[in-house]
Amino acid sequence: MAELECGMRSLNLSWPHVMGIVNATPDSFSDGGRFHSGGALNLDAALTLVESMVSAGATMIDVGGESTRPGAKSVGLDEEIDRVVPLVEAINQRCDVVISVDTSSPQVMLESAAVGAGFINDVRALQRDGAVEAAASTRLPVCLMHMQGSPKTMQSQPEYHSVVDEVKAFFSTRMAVLNTAGITSEKILLDPGFGFGKTVHQEFQLLKPFAKFGAIGFPFFVGVSRKSMFGDILGRDVNERMAGSLSAALIAAQSGAKIIRVHDVAETVDVLKLWQAVTLAN
Repeated sequence: MAELECGMRSLNLSWPHVMGIVNATPDSFSDGGRFHSGGALNLDAALTLVESMVSAGATMIDVGGESTRPGAKSVGLDEEIDRVVPLVEAINQRCDVVISVDTSSPQVMLESAAVGAGFINDVRALQRDGAVEAAASTRLPVCLMHMQGSPKTMQSQPEYHSVVDEVKAFFSTRMAVLNTAGITSEKILLDPGFGFGKTVHQEFQLLKPFAKFGAIGFPFFVGVSRKSMFGDILGRDVNERMAGSLSAALIAAQSGAKIIRVHDVAETVDVLKLWQAVTLAN
């Protein structure tokens, strides 16, 4: 898969792309509430961040309206739509960038696609009722993430016989479902789900052999930005984890990840540019 068609835009996957995170939520673990004032979404503030991320080199923007941090509360459909769809539409009108929607809700997928979204990023791997059908009808590429349990329960003593083998088996099962629904292989990316139903040790078990996932034959998507795995190892607060995030992003890119989802766009772009320059040097 050299080219990923994302609605009106496309991405060349010869090299990794940086996806900037925009949380239109009041309770996300790192930047929740950043764009809310009196309970309402501040579109201008969110668009200012988007523009700065695009200027810094982000080729994708991920818009989410429901926090999936451990213990997060669920969000009603109308509220999620109000948070996500107007922002997707505004970004599409102002910026030349692929817009991803971080959602598990079929209706949010459909309404976002109608106003310019080009990618669906679902932490629940299209397992909600109607999600596979909704995603298929948009004809957009999708990212399937592995999560053990749900956001409310996922970090309550996750257990695996072999985390690598079980994540791979999960992907094989979900890809078969999507293929049956008409979502073809060239539209699927996979995310091992760092921070979603894994202990710190299990997360590093996934990151260490990351290249082995390439044998599945699908491009990989990685979200490790500011994760607690770095806090536990480095003893850093959530806003002091850039070094860990950048290190893991580079490891993932070297192992074949095609999309890297981050808070710190400019710094991640710099790291990947330097790696690319070294890789291409004669």
